[in-house]
Amino acid sequence: MRQSMTGFAAVQGTGAGFAWTWELRGVNGKGLDLRLRLPDWVEGLEAALRARLSDALARGNVQVSLRLSRDETEAAARLDPVQLDGLLRAMAGIEAAAMEAGVSLAPSTSAQILSQKGVLTQDAPEADQKALLAELLTDFDAALAAFCEMRASEGAAMASVLDGQLTRIAELTATAAGQLEARATAQSDRLRAQLARVMANTDGVDEARLAQELALIAVKSDVTEELDRLRAHVDAARDLLASDGPVGRKLDFLMQEFNREANTLCSKSQDAALTATGLELKTVIDQMREQVQNVE
Repeated sequence: MRQSMTGFAAVQGTGAGFAWTWELRGVNGKGLDLRLRLPDWVEGLEAALRARLSDALARGNVQVSLRLSRDETEAAARLDPVQLDGLLRAMAGIEAAAMEAGVSLAPSTSAQILSQKGVLTQDAPEADQKALLAELLTDFDAALAAFCEMRASEGAAMASVLDGQLTRIAELTATAAGQLEARATAQSDRLRAQLARVMANTDGVDEARLAQELALIAVKSDVTEELDRLRAHVDAARDLLASDGPVGRKLDFLMQEFNREANTLCSKSQDAALTATGLELKTVIDQMREQVQNVE
């Protein structure tokens, strides 16, 4: 199954007194480039992630980020006596000033006092590194599986597009082959007319030299090999798409060969219809190359 290098996945989780969010993002790249944004105090996390990613992926620029925070629901509430004493003294001062001014204040409730900043604090439990690492890796495995599933889904769609483009290249190659006979007739008529003009203005012609020149013209305009190679490239590309494992680099190299044959076909064509077919071939090949750039 073909894999795209583009993908995204996000997983949230809680455990061991923490809450977290994993995010994986991937785009195309020449090799496997891993960029990890992780808290450095979780021992063994980065090494474990790199091993998992290297086993699952072959190519692509992949960014992995972990947002990790204490889970406040796990923390125990604690009354801060210093903050409470300071707040009560301030309240007493305010009430005394209000009485001197003849202002009546409503009594404060304990809930109102506790709601003041710093009076009630939460002590987070000490982190159990091993438990936390295990929980994080469990959720990372789920995120990585979703990431690979998205890459596979896009890869399947991309393989279908590439198969259609290969079919079109094969059709255009067949069209070009069919145009060769008409081109040969047109070339023959054109050469005869040119030769007649030369003979009419020349006292004598070296027939051996003339034969050599005609043979050279025929060789320079022969595109049979280019069409044969295009057919072979189509078969090779189909074999790669049907094979297992990463094939993106091989397909990318093959696209260069496709383009080379199409360019040569256009340069040798000397025929409007054949040139048009060659140009359409180049268009389809360019479109296919854009797709291939994202194949793992």
